[in-house]
Amino acid sequence: MAFSGIQRYASLVKFAHTVFALPFALVGFVLALQEPDAHFTWVLLLQILGCMVFARSAAMGFNRYADREIDARNPRTESRDIPAGRISPRQALVFTLINVVLFVAVAFTINPLCGGLSFVALVFLLGYSYLKRFTWLCHFGVGAALCIAPVGAFIAVTGFLTWPVALLALMVFFWSSGFDILYALADEEVDRAQGLHSIPQRFGRRRAMVIARCVHLPEFALVPLFLIQAGLTDAWGIAAGVFFMAMLVYQHRIISPKDLSRLNAAFFTANGLASLVFCVMVYLSVLL
Repeated sequence: MAFSGIQRYASLVKFAHTVFALPFALVGFVLALQEPDAHFTWVLLLQILGCMVFARSAAMGFNRYADREIDARNPRTESRDIPAGRISPRQALVFTLINVVLFVAVAFTINPLCGGLSFVALVFLLGYSYLKRFTWLCHFGVGAALCIAPVGAFIAVTGFLTWPVALLALMVFFWSSGFDILYALADEEVDRAQGLHSIPQRFGRRRAMVIARCVHLPEFALVPLFLIQAGLTDAWGIAAGVFFMAMLVYQHRIISPKDLSRLNAAFFTANGLASLVFCVMVYLSVLL
């Protein structure tokens, strides 16, 4: 019974999707350790991982709670845990509140600055769930929520921010905003029918794909700039940048306005690989 409950809540928050933000949080952590007077401790690493897990669980749990009626009317999402009855709305809300409290509590154990900033982070992490009710710019709310990860990890170690980490945050912002536009292609008609807002709903499938390409375009400047500013210009760093940008091109090439059959491959596989491989190569560049 206990294992079944864990499975339900893991499904609720799509724990596998931590592949998008967690690797970049660890990049922020590794970069912070290169700063003068920074020291590695296992306790700090566990504190940062705890903040990541609790923050993301709160964000996804609240998203599923807030969207429960919308999901129930969407054939693509009607099988999610709340519409399907596997988790009640009350259980999802309690789960969210527990993770919010744990996130703030762990952030304060790192330092007072992280504790105070945790409330700012929650505005983005919880607030993006409602943006599609008001604006087709909602995808950039997702980008803002995800780009917090490397910044938070860096500040947890150093207490300040540097130019390379700011570039990394911008990189994550445009990357995740762009792939969220592509992912929203699957719900274009449903969003229109429900009165929800998105770039595909507002501009149509073909124009939305062009906009997604434009949102990803800054990456081809931001990725090299980040690697140069962070001093990651060895073979590992160059390979990381080339692979990441290649995955951006790949995800746009495997879908078209007339064929979205490989949308999941573009969204999860290509971006999951982009995140993991880029970050592992950056770790190797820093450590070796």
